Amino acid sequence: MAEAPTASKVKTNKPASAFEMPKFEMPKFDIPKVEMPAAFREFAERGVAQAKDTYEKMKAAAEEATDVIETTYSTATKGASDYGLKVIEAARANTNAAFDFAGELITAKTLSEVVELSSAHARKQFEALTQQGKELGALAQKVATDAAEPIKSGMSKAFNKVA
Repeated sequence: MAEAPTASKVKTNKPASAFEMPKFEMPKFDIPKVEMPAAFREFAERGVAQAKDTYEKMKAAAEEATDVIETTYSTATKGASDYGLKVIEAARANTNAAFDFAGELITAKTLSEVVELSSAHARKQFEALTQQGKELGALAQKVATDAAEPIKSGMSKAFNKVA
């Protein structure tokens, strides 16, 4: 039996599938034009205006908080630097006193002179360390107060705006 000639098959890049979905287009419906009620539109506009206002307030508050933090950090950094310099100054004074004492000990001729120099040095160093401790304590308190001031004033501004 002879086969009847068939139409030539078209090659496609898609794999042959036994179940091909027919192409489907969404029907086009005419959407009726609905007029929004004035009250609804007014409500939406008030909501948008309120959201913008709230956003502006939040943005201003965030900027103020950033300024407070920057001021606090710069104040604390300067204070820490001043404190470090004061510690270095005290260390240098104590080191110089120790070298001076060592030089005086070398020139001592008697044991009683060594005891006298040691007592005088100990007294001077005790007074110097007491004074240095007071200065460092006062400076640390000043640094802490100065660093806390921007936070304190920023918080009071924020609470005054809320109240």
